[in-house]
Amino acid sequence: MKVPPNSSPRFSLIVPAYNEEAYLTVLLYSVAAARARYAGGPDDIEVVVADNASTDATAELARSSGCRVIREERRIIAAVRNSGARNARGQVFVFVDADNTMHPDTFNAIDKGLSTGKVIAGATGVIMQRMSFGIAVTYALMVPLVWLTRMDTGVVFCRREDFETIGGYNEELLFAEDVQLLWDLMRLGRKKGQKLSRLRSVKATFSTRKFDKHGDWHWLGLVFRFIFGLVFSKSSLDKFVHMYWYGNQRSKPH
Repeated sequence: MKVPPNSSPRFSLIVPAYNEEAYLTVLLYSVAAARARYAGGPDDIEVVVADNASTDATAELARSSGCRVIREERRIIAAVRNSGARNARGQVFVFVDADNTMHPDTFNAIDKGLSTGKVIAGATGVIMQRMSFGIAVTYALMVPLVWLTRMDTGVVFCRREDFETIGGYNEELLFAEDVQLLWDLMRLGRKKGQKLSRLRSVKATFSTRKFDKHGDWHWLGLVFRFIFGLVFSKSSLDKFVHMYWYGNQRSKPH
């Protein structure tokens, strides 16, 4: 997966990762398939793993798979994504979480979308790893928002210059930083006569491990906890978000 050190590849795939050794291998298999299918050749895609001070073998696994690995101590997911982007060399940034998997035609579809000149950024959307009634209800509640805004999840992509223009991910946000990124890009796109794109033909597979751990209805409870924290207790929300994403690990100092 290595790219010559002084080259500027077409794509930088940026993967934030905290203790992901159990999931990263599966993602990287899917990435290898997508690189092999890319019409521009696999060497035009670099993979940057932004290791969020993992305590397992995440970094070693990534290096042994040929990825570039950078380390970010701060336990803020937006900061981890931004660190990966700062160290990336590609013309187009592509973001995917370490527990998801990519469709093999992802890079070709992104290239096709951006080549029209009408697209500023976008996302692939997702297929759930498994389905249940609770997960289906959660998914269905998200559909109207996605349809109205064209802001989807899964694999997110944009040009480097547009990412830098908006200042990257908002590090003041503890969650929904990916939604904010696409919102900012959508506003920039309006000035340039461009729009967000949903690449539904290359949906990523979305891990359901949080549902496995917390229950298939837990996202509905999260909404109320987030609202309560926003309205009544910022410190309580901060503690809850870090517990949800990082377990008992405390946030590193900014």
